[in-house]
Amino acid sequence: MEQPNLSYIESMSGGDKAFEQKLIDIIQNEFPGEKQVYFDNLSAGNFKAAAENVHKLKHKISILGLTKSYEVAVDYEHNLLENSAEGKIEFEAILQNMTIFLETL
Repeated sequence: MEQPNLSYIESMSGGDKAFEQKLIDIIQNEFPGEKQVYFDNLSAGNFKAAAENVHKLKHKISILGLTKSYEVAVDYEHNLLENSAEGKIEFEAILQNMTIFLETL
């Protein structure tokens, strides 16, 4: 599985470490709540709302340099909109990978 990284954030910042830290702080603050809302909606069988949550989470996946994982999320979002949970295991593994990475920053 590909590993999250800060390459995209570093490329956007132009070397501005304060800007990089601000983006990291935003992701660290928002990600746990967004992830929990996704799990809550999925548990409730609300696939449309879960798809919206995946859509929001895709942006953080992209920002953390996970290009292949982004494509997994795109496919999973589409499946959720079709009332299918196909791709759930792969997507949730991405979330776990991101959680571990964000906790180490």
